[in-house]
Amino acid sequence: MKKQSLVAAFLGSSLALSSCGLSNTVKGAGIGTVGGAAIGAGIGRVLGNTAVGAAIGGVLGGTAGTLIGRKMDKQKKELEESVKDAKIESVNDGQAIRVTFDSGILFATGSASLSATSQATLRKFAANLAEHSDTDLLIVGHTDNTGSDRINNPLSYNRAASVRTFLLSQGVAETRMKVEGKGSTEPVADNSTVAGRRDNRRVEVYILPSKDMVKAAEAGTLK
Repeated sequence: MKKQSLVAAFLGSSLALSSCGLSNTVKGAGIGTVGGAAIGAGIGRVLGNTAVGAAIGGVLGGTAGTLIGRKMDKQKKELEESVKDAKIESVNDGQAIRVTFDSGILFATGSASLSATSQATLRKFAANLAEHSDTDLLIVGHTDNTGSDRINNPLSYNRAASVRTFLLSQGVAETRMKVEGKGSTEPVADNSTVAGRRDNRRVEVYILPSKDMVKAAEAGTLK
């Protein structure tokens, strides 16, 4: 079988696992022996964000994948209970979590200053992050396509940076957090509709295994 076909087959099986409602523990083990940066990045592309696979360096298989999937499963359930104003999803075959905040909840139109309501939500988020200090965070800001890149690119970055600054004030270590602004380049909905533009104005926080978590998982000591 050609290399490209082999990768495609494994990606297909991975996405099938993701779509069946399986827990992160099962999905973490399910990728089995197909780990590696190329496949991890490929899954990231299918999910709409190559940064996820690249940040982890591929999807871990076997016992390590199972342990990380179990940890992420636990944190996802806790977030679903405590952070109601956000969309919580498993990504990268259950070995990462994407938390999506609607920019309309976080910010006033055209502003990068957090609202009082959003600060209350982010406090709950920060409390959860404190309980799971062996993860890293990638905070990504997005806009709709209204206006120019000259406005949207810095606005998306500044909004993500505002989330980082607030989390920092709540005790989340700066070394855990990376910020990016994507402007309008990665829409998740149709910008020609009001609802679509609202969905595109968002801040995504990716919760990723840290290097220490990966090492512990590979050693079989991750709890």
